Amino acid sequence: MAGVSLKCGDCGSLLRSVEEAQEHAELTSHSNFSESTEPVLNLLCTVCSKPCRSKTESDLHTKRTGHAEFVDKTSEAVKPISLEPPKLDATASSENPSASASTHQNEEVVVPEVDKKLLEELESMGFSTARATRALHYSGNAGLEAAVNWIVEHENDPDIDQMPLVPANTINEAPKPSLTPEELKVKQQELRERARKKKEEEEKRMEREREKERIRIGKELLEAKRIEEENERKRLLALRKAEKEEEKRAREKIKQKLEEDKAERRRRLGLPPEEPSAAAKPSPVVEEKKSFVPIRPATKAEQMRDCLRSLKQNHKEDDARVKRAFQTLLTYVGNVARNPNEEKFRKIRLSNQTFQERVGSLKGGIEFLEICGFEKVDGGEFLFLPRDKVEIAVLNSAGSELDSAIKNPFFGVL
Repeated sequence: MAGVSLKCGDCGSLLRSVEEAQEHAELTSHSNFSESTEPVLNLLCTVCSKPCRSKTESDLHTKRTGHAEFVDKTSEAVKPISLEPPKLDATASSENPSASASTHQNEEVVVPEVDKKLLEELESMGFSTARATRALHYSGNAGLEAAVNWIVEHENDPDIDQMPLVPANTINEAPKPSLTPEELKVKQQELRERARKKKEEEEKRMEREREKERIRIGKELLEAKRIEEENERKRLLALRKAEKEEEKRAREKIKQKLEEDKAERRRRLGLPPEEPSAAAKPSPVVEEKKSFVPIRPATKAEQMRDCLRSLKQNHKEDDARVKRAFQTLLTYVGNVARNPNEEKFRKIRLSNQTFQERVGSLKGGIEFLEICGFEKVDGGEFLFLPRDKVEIAVLNSAGSELDSAIKNPFFGVL
């Protein structure tokens, strides 16, 4: 089978033609070439149609552009390699023989000199020798980054993989010098200044975000406080309305009772009943309706709430102790409400150590029990709630207030 490429015996590179082998030999001084049946890889990017001659070159293209799909066109580009040296175009020579002679005699072209180290680095990155040489030449040997940038900018050039040639008598420009120590210091200072400004801008942006978050939280707290106050106001209005209705019903009931007593006395004395015109028509019997919030429990509920709020504010530095006191009071009240006939639940020894630690030593604890109906007896040695003074509605109201104080994190704060 005829060879389809030339393989360098020194470095293993595959070359498509004799011209590429000559350029490779001039740049690397390798001279051991042989025909090979292994074709030169030809991967074509499906997005930008850029050809890549190796897997390394295709990976670099993917990393640089994000294009990850390639079509293998190796079989289409394979053709037998010709070992004959390239012939000059006879037509061009016949049309302008003097120009041809002048070119060969006076303008001999050679491959430009480039930085060998940079060339090796570019080749290790997967770029062909011709492409790397062209990039270094046209970027003025300024550095690896400049050469890669030039390749990126000119990767679609048709002659990107052709070895650059310059007249032999052209004076090669010296590579651009690297930065002097003074220029390097200035460059570093500029970079530090740029990083400092960027950091300051980021800190300012974060501070603005934190301030916005503080404002938002403050607004939420104010709104929560406003809602709490509004609910409290509505509750008080409802309590006052219930009290007025209860008072009105009580007055009507008393008035009706007086009229009935008056009529009974006239009957016993043998007096005729009063004429409807002489006496006001008695009011109809008002059927007593149970109020959702009785007068006495409602009033005591406010006293209980104020007492609990005062207790928490007096001991706000010890939330755990306040919460334990609330829970202990809730236990006392709950036991009496569930077992009103059990005297042991209605009698508390004030000198009891557990009682003193949990409730008695806190200002407002004993006062709360007194609002619930407990009284000091036996010279102040006991707190006692008489059976005839047990009011389940009051105890239920006390339990509700204690439960709210325990569960509401804003109780006594807003």
